[in-house]
Amino acid sequence: MADSKFRFIDILYLLAIIGADIFIFIILGVLQMDYDDNWDISKGEYGSLNSMNHIQIVFYFVLQFWNLINIIGIIFLGRHIFKRICRSK
Repeated sequence: MADSKFRFIDILYLLAIIGADIFIFIILGVLQMDYDDNWDISKGEYGSLNSMNHIQIVFYFVLQFWNLINIIGIIFLGRHIFKRICRSK
């Protein structure tokens, strides 16, 4: 049987990482709200890059980059869990 011991500090690290990730999503979401508040139909279609100013475009791409980092992290976590499950059989 595989060694599946979880230390208390490991659980705290995992909770801290999840908390920091959620905190960053909240901050980026609040920064994106500027676009929602100031969007004008005369500047272009909602959600298009033409209707955003430079700061809003930066926040948009940072949010998309953070989503990509989270997807990669979920893939690595899933791979790690899959390897542990296969090793225990």
